Amino acid sequence: MALYSDPATEHLLRRAGFGARADEFKTFSEFGITGAVAHLVNYERIPDDVDARIGEPGYVGVAARNNGRAPSILDARQRWLFRMVHTNRPLQEKMTLFWHNHFATAYSKLQGQVGADDALRYMAAKPSEDPAGVRGHVELLRDFALGNFRDLLIEVAKDAAMLLWLDGYLNVRARPQENFARELMELFTLGIGHYTEEDVYAAARVFTGWNLARGTNGVQQFIFRPAQHDPTAKTFTFPIYPDGSRTIPARPAAGGMQDGIDLIDGLVRHPATGRHLARKLYRFFVNETGPINDGWVNGMASLFIQRHFEMKHVVSEVLLSAEFSDPRNYFTRYAWPVEFVVRAIKDIGWTGYSLADTLTPLTNMGQNLYDPPDVAGWELGPSWFSTGSMLSRMNFASALAGNQRFRLATAAQIHTQTPETLLGYVLESLRTAPLDKAVLAELSAYLRATGPWTRSAGQVQNKVTGLVHLVAGLPEYQFV
Repeated sequence: MALYSDPATEHLLRRAGFGARADEFKTFSEFGITGAVAHLVNYERIPDDVDARIGEPGYVGVAARNNGRAPSILDARQRWLFRMVHTNRPLQEKMTLFWHNHFATAYSKLQGQVGADDALRYMAAKPSEDPAGVRGHVELLRDFALGNFRDLLIEVAKDAAMLLWLDGYLNVRARPQENFARELMELFTLGIGHYTEEDVYAAARVFTGWNLARGTNGVQQFIFRPAQHDPTAKTFTFPIYPDGSRTIPARPAAGGMQDGIDLIDGLVRHPATGRHLARKLYRFFVNETGPINDGWVNGMASLFIQRHFEMKHVVSEVLLSAEFSDPRNYFTRYAWPVEFVVRAIKDIGWTGYSLADTLTPLTNMGQNLYDPPDVAGWELGPSWFSTGSMLSRMNFASALAGNQRFRLATAAQIHTQTPETLLGYVLESLRTAPLDKAVLAELSAYLRATGPWTRSAGQVQNKVTGLVHLVAGLPEYQFV
């Protein structure tokens, strides 16, 4: 019996999650596509208990938390990877990853500003676990993964990690700091070409006084400082209010936070914001290798407005769209390193494996969670595949296959009637983009290269190890 026999569901779980084990695939396949999408987007109905499974038998391992010392960024990275491998809310984690790149904020800069402990807290803390009740940046993104984009943007503007990352904590009346204002328009909402330098300066004045202060709990937290806010009117080149007004009026400094909320409301309503987000969603969920369908983008941008910026409705429509389900769009997005690693672990299985062993390979592949390289996030697409990073992917695949800590070779023992039978089983387990006849012939030749096919345990182990290395290193395995 085939492990996977529903390409549409398989495609959905690669794009809206991180692939699926055979049992997960069976469950979602039985839902049908409409039911599967509903299950994915309504994840709040599913208990978020994945962290409690760390250390339990049958789950991928996580190294002991920093050898008894305070948690480190390495612990946080393992913990997030654990969630990706084992969560029952795959779309929540996938959208958290999407927002992590959209609102790119990096631990490394924060560490230089506030030290390792506070940087980790501001990036990764869970309120239920942090002594001061801090919600870290990525936890904020997870909470709003499919929430209201306008509300998310307001929270991001007040987030300690973002205020440190883009120097918002330095934004005061006498010296408006433009970094957050610029990225708010260029990266988070409108996109390039829809604002001017005058708009950037006006927006910086809007957010004067949105600063940080160390509270009684000993940690930096958002504070609005009326004395540091510019209370004068701010005029923009685009509408701020539904009536078309472009000017945020002068108001007493004590009410200056409303300036920021008014600007965010205006930016979110702007037609360019919906189109900017829709284009990013198209590249993330639909197709990264071909041209963008402008009609699709305009439709999703309109829905974004109609649904009052609720991302659950938008993403649900994305996943149910004919464009998404078109087989021509299967395997047309380049796998990010974390997607490659998590999918490989899910495809191959695990026994005694620790996620600590993924961290150096991920660095070599070009992606450290909690550490995008700059404000624009990671450079996506074919840029993931330099000679060095591709070699790192192949070496990781080899390490997975060769350490004999995985279940695939054992499971393959009943699929060894011929070399081609074994090859079919491994290909179905790893599920690449379609392979041409020449590649299939080379893989078959590899299986037959060392003499008679005896089906011995040693022969099967060696051949499965080699096949996993070869297949996971193929270009066709680097797409989701």
